[in-house]
Amino acid sequence: MKSDPSRRSVLALGWVSFLTDVSSEMIYPLLPGFLTRNLRAGPAAIGLIEGIAETTASLAKIGSGVWSDRVRRRKPLVLLGYGIATVARPLVAFARVWTQVLAIRFADRLGKGIRTSPRDALLADIVPADRRGRAFGLQRAMDNAGALVGPLLATALLKLALADERTVFLLAAVPGVAAIVVLWLAVPDTVRRIDPAPAIAGPRSRLPKQFWKIIAVFAFFTLANSTDAFLLLRAQDAGVPIWQLPLLWAFFNGVKAATGVPGGALADRVGRVPAIVLGWIVYAVSYAGFAFVSGPFAIWGLFALYALFFGLTEGSERAFVADLVPVDLRGRAYGAFYAAVGIAALPASVAFGILWKRFGPRLAFLAGAAVALAAAIARWGISAKIRSKRPTREVSPTGPVTP
Repeated sequence: MKSDPSRRSVLALGWVSFLTDVSSEMIYPLLPGFLTRNLRAGPAAIGLIEGIAETTASLAKIGSGVWSDRVRRRKPLVLLGYGIATVARPLVAFARVWTQVLAIRFADRLGKGIRTSPRDALLADIVPADRRGRAFGLQRAMDNAGALVGPLLATALLKLALADERTVFLLAAVPGVAAIVVLWLAVPDTVRRIDPAPAIAGPRSRLPKQFWKIIAVFAFFTLANSTDAFLLLRAQDAGVPIWQLPLLWAFFNGVKAATGVPGGALADRVGRVPAIVLGWIVYAVSYAGFAFVSGPFAIWGLFALYALFFGLTEGSERAFVADLVPVDLRGRAYGAFYAAVGIAALPASVAFGILWKRFGPRLAFLAGAAVALAAAIARWGISAKIRSKRPTREVSPTGPVTP
């Protein structure tokens, strides 16, 4: 991207994502142990907390996306979402019973749900269509870089300076507040105006039918995409020592961060659909590998391959959603996208766990690989009717509004 205001705005949003994930990931890896050891919560309570948290985020993305389309400015909703999460997240330090953590996680994920759809719509508003893939790739790369730094920072604090997790939870407020400051000062708002015709034509008052067909395929693929906790469990089964698991997770997020921008740039060059389909094929291959892996060395390679899937798809999918609809429907389009994949993720993890328990991990991973491959074929088949051509250059919305 050339040196221009849109580039500076994309970088600023990237830093917001980085700092927010540093804050979040300082807490999240420590939370299960804190709940079981300090608050006497069992696995069922932990499952309830995370299930409610993620469902809340998915549903909130629908409402915030629709609302951001009804008002002229998206930034206030983005600020509100980040603000709620930043205030709520460190309160875990004061929790005395697990139900308090449930309420805090609910508020944290509510904030995430409020901010995500308007933030992505704002990013799509700022950046011309022929640069959206790499812009979203950069945003996702910096988000994943924060997920790399957060656990390492928490580990270093506990190892070198602090006695317990509660102080770490409090210190997680610092990068969260820094993210709010960057968002407030460095990210402009935009005045919406009508886009050129989107890739799928349809009435401007509602999302077109073809859009929903594509969202259905995304949701179908998500049925293969169970929680990554199963990958860490598989790593343990394959012989990775427990003390290496945080390092393996940091390595995984580092590869995601390194591949995000190249993956988004690839989608700008060859088209969104080829990049997405390639990513889904990589996912299927990596899951097939997890089905047969038997040693710790191979696990590291499979985690790197699995991370490549994110690099190829995270920016490409978000750019693709923006390509398909007019600017005044982008908020609700992102809300529909996130809700579909978020809701499908719950049965995906439940089904995977049942398969693992009854038939073992090999069948569970092979089933995930098969669904991912079927989704890739379906996505390519739809593209024969709706071609995702390289987007033409698009004029960004005019008139940044002073924050």
